[in-house]
Amino acid sequence: MSRTHTIWVVDDDPELRQLLGTYLTDQGYEVRCLTDGRQLMARLEFQRPDLVVLDLMLPGDDGLTLLRRLRDASDDLPVVMLTARGEAVDRIIGLEQGADDYLAKPFLPRELMARIEAVLRRRGSLPAGTPLADGELVHFGDNVLDLSARTLERQNQAVTITSGEFSLLAAFVQHPHRPLSRERLIELARGPASDTDTRSMDVQVSRVRRLVEPDPSRPRYLQTVWGYGYVFVPDGQPRNR
Repeated sequence: MSRTHTIWVVDDDPELRQLLGTYLTDQGYEVRCLTDGRQLMARLEFQRPDLVVLDLMLPGDDGLTLLRRLRDASDDLPVVMLTARGEAVDRIIGLEQGADDYLAKPFLPRELMARIEAVLRRRGSLPAGTPLADGELVHFGDNVLDLSARTLERQNQAVTITSGEFSLLAAFVQHPHRPLSRERLIELARGPASDTDTRSMDVQVSRVRRLVEPDPSRPRYLQTVWGYGYVFVPDGQPRNR
């Protein structure tokens, strides 16, 4: 890493806080451990980390409530969610609320570090497997995606987009009119070693549609290829199923 990234770990388990704090510090990160959402929101008033590791089950406001509060305020702070519950529905809800990644307890600290590095890599550089030209702008409908600045505008207004959403949208626009399977999208947007499942990818596509489509229920640009995956159609014209 070209500089020391700052990671905040928000978890009410003191043993886990100590374990992660020690491990991530040893890996070269600057780490601050917090016990609940109240501490997190208070510190965000005057400090900002590069990423937050946020437990789902917290005293007071839970992790999903805190994440929703951030996203409702158009804050794209990278967030990796932790939870003791491993059901797919919890992962899907976390992704729907705007989490960049999700990890179920118990886990190895090395696995969490890999997730953190993947999110920071998506935020600070280019999507995995996607060659991009510096300064390239992609226009479709009322949307302008800046692949160099990693920004999205719609009707000349800045749109808050997470690193995961940007990586997925960038993968689409680099392959116009080419049907992409869910597995291929995972590889392009998350990297070949990702364990993201196809249901989670569907959730991410749904989130991106809400950012760029005039009517997400009837998508024009990110169209479904039934029984296969999705396709990016820059001109928004219907395609043969």
